[in-house]
Amino acid sequence: MLADRTRGRVRRFTLPLRATIAAALCVLAVPVLIGLGARWSARSTIASLRAENESLEMEVASYREATGQLAAQISSLQSEVDDIGVRAAVDPASDAAINRLPERVRTRAMGGGAVAAPVLSGIFGSPDNSFGVLRDLLGVLEERLKTVRTGVERRQALASATPSIWPIAGWISSGYGNRRDPFNGNSDFHPGLDISGRLGQPIQAPADGIVDDASFSGDYGNLVTLNHGFGLSTRYGHLSRFAVAPRQQVRRGQVIGYVGSTGRSTSAHLHYEILVNGQLTNPLNLLAGK
Repeated sequence: MLADRTRGRVRRFTLPLRATIAAALCVLAVPVLIGLGARWSARSTIASLRAENESLEMEVASYREATGQLAAQISSLQSEVDDIGVRAAVDPASDAAINRLPERVRTRAMGGGAVAAPVLSGIFGSPDNSFGVLRDLLGVLEERLKTVRTGVERRQALASATPSIWPIAGWISSGYGNRRDPFNGNSDFHPGLDISGRLGQPIQAPADGIVDDASFSGDYGNLVTLNHGFGLSTRYGHLSRFAVAPRQQVRRGQVIGYVGSTGRSTSAHLHYEILVNGQLTNPLNLLAGK
């Protein structure tokens, strides 16, 4: 019933019970349905976020592993660089002597040409591609460092094998080249240096090497021949006695014999020769402090 007090009218309406209940239920069901829908939507969103989070965790773990590998490679490269820096140091005397060696000797010692530098083409894309490119680049750099390290080691070996120090301290009584023979006065070619010394003065090896010969050899008298490798060898004549034997390995500065006057000699001195690829050369070209 609806009553209008101003006009005194009363209106009556009749509503079916079932329809009224159904309408009421619909009104009450709307918030419930909205709540259920929101809950289902939230569950779906949470499930999607969980799946995305798991995927991200897997990617993070993969990047951590890749980062760890890159860090290990970088650490290895740093160690290689530090080691190469130490090995690359050559004393000035040896370095100067190496630079005065014939080009073919230095080329053979270094073992060929250098490796070309790697070139990156393209632009980094996804993180996966970036890590892949970095791993490949570090791998190439490791190989290049190994090559450089080998070259440094060979240069060190060449420096150790280059006769760059004086075998004895003394003044030069006869130089390399043409001279007047001290016995008959005729023109003569002198194949080495005569360095004056006192009888019994120790003679030191000017470089690392192996004793090829230590015996009496005609005009040379007691002769020691050292093979230094890389086509380099040295001879020491007129010794009073030996301090080494054939096939013995010697180091730079090691005593190999003693000054004498054996063979074709006028007084106690050392006759010193250097051969490069079997060819005689002036020892002054390689001696330090010449």
